Order: sequence, then structure tokens, then C-alpha cells
Amino acid sequence: MSGTFHHSVYVVLLDKKTATHPSVLRANPGRDPAKPCIYVGMTGLPVEHRFQNHLNGYKSAWVVRKYGVRLMPELFTHLNPMPFEAAAQMERDLAEDLRSLGYTVTGGK
Repeated sequence: MSGTFHHSVYVVLLDKKTATHPSVLRANPGRDPAKPCIYVGMTGLPVEHRFQNHLNGYKSAWVVRKYGVRLMPELFTHLNPMPFEAAAQMERDLAEDLRSLGYTVTGGK
């Protein structure tokens, strides 16, 4: 099955300085300051490779390039792999679910 489905969602732990950006705070009005800042994304690449691309500035989200610390596999590994359409929807759903739990979420479009 994994040969057929190769898209994944992933979550990146971000430095707590991420929460100093007004745009991030506006997007997370119910955030719990005790929970970490995270980025939610999706990829057709191995997630470790995608994370390195972010850090290297290749097709990267500014917030991961600047504040990315590490992947948080405990929040996403159980969901992968999946077809593209499912991953695109799961990216949005996962971001919304984690935001509702108090995480400060970026990405997840």
C-alpha cells in the first residue's frame, strides 16, 4: 500500500519565538502558551527530506526556515502514508485539531 500512497502530513516543532509574530498570534487566538508552536505541512517526499528542504531555504515556509527545531513524529506518523487528496485534507484537519487543543499552529493550508 505504501508504494501506491506516498504523500504524508508532518509537524515541525518551532522555537517559542514564533509566538512573537502578530500574524501568528492572530491566527491562534485560543492558544495555550504552555503548548509549543508548530508548523503543519504535507509532502510527497520523505518527511525528513522535506524538513531539510525547509531548513535549506528550498520551497520553504519562512517560519520553518527561521524557527524550525525538529520534526514531531508523535503527532503525525500514525497518519501516513496516504493519497494526495487525503493528505491535502488531512493537512487542514490536523492543523485545525491541534489548534483546538491549544497548540500555536502555522501552516495547515
